Amino acid sequence: MPLRTRAFTMVLDRFVGRSIVGMDLDAIRRARRAVWPTVAPFTWITGPVFADVTRQDTSFTARDGHQVPLRVYRPAGSAEPLPVVVFFHGGGWVLGSTRRYDPLCTFLARSVAAVVVSVDYRMAPEHHAPQAAYDSVDSVRWLALHAQTWGGDSSRLGVCGDSAGGNLAAILCQVLRDEGGPAICHQALLYPATDATLSQPSIREQARAPVLTRTQIDVFLDLYLGRDGLAAEDPLVSPLWARSHASLPPALVQTADLDPLRDEGRLYAERLAGAGVPVRYTNYVGTPHGFASFPGATPVGRQHRDELVGQLRRHLHP
Repeated sequence: MPLRTRAFTMVLDRFVGRSIVGMDLDAIRRARRAVWPTVAPFTWITGPVFADVTRQDTSFTARDGHQVPLRVYRPAGSAEPLPVVVFFHGGGWVLGSTRRYDPLCTFLARSVAAVVVSVDYRMAPEHHAPQAAYDSVDSVRWLALHAQTWGGDSSRLGVCGDSAGGNLAAILCQVLRDEGGPAICHQALLYPATDATLSQPSIREQARAPVLTRTQIDVFLDLYLGRDGLAAEDPLVSPLWARSHASLPPALVQTADLDPLRDEGRLYAERLAGAGVPVRYTNYVGTPHGFASFPGATPVGRQHRDELVGQLRRHLHP
């Protein structure tokens, strides 16, 4: 691991980020509210929150009548309808928030020239699987009907997510394929969780990796699945184990080499490619889980973002 990445992850793991292990519900809710300051030197690590991208909070009504919050980002300077990227944040289906991803989402809106909509899906332990997946599917269906409210073009829908958010993005593409749409033009999956059975070698090889450990993964899954919830191999939890990976949207899959989730991301890309889906797969060597949130702390930050933007632009601006 490069020195600056090692130094950052050491500080993050030991002094800044509190592990999910041992957290009670009050601590989880406090952790969800935490955000990085949007001033230097913090923005040297996270990237800036771009001021020329507008941010608006709204909500939509999910299938059970619940109001699911959304955070909408639109770049300045375009009078034409823009493609829409629906974003799902990471955090093990337990932590994270739309506000914490302001740096990445404003960057995507600005660089892709798209309306980015970040979904505040319901999380565990208050809500078990498959609630987060249902909220994700419902959000895309709702945006397909209402994207024009923010100058979005619903015929050019993409999805993007990191970690647990990548899991949800992959799952919703499978559900929408099976249930008749709307059509997704591209899926960008950043170090996605695709196999909750924890069957892949990197789960053992990187069990004590920085940022995300095997013990933390076990806690996240216990909270998300609950005692009487879905089985780990259910496709609404593990998109790797779907009966078919054919006819899914073109995909970008990025993995981190020093990540317990590395091999399940790679295997998901292989399953897509084997089913005839166009896939670009990149494993970032010397990089830990979560690198999209701290691009300034790793030498691959610019390459990862260039690749992500390039793939989204290619499929959303034909």
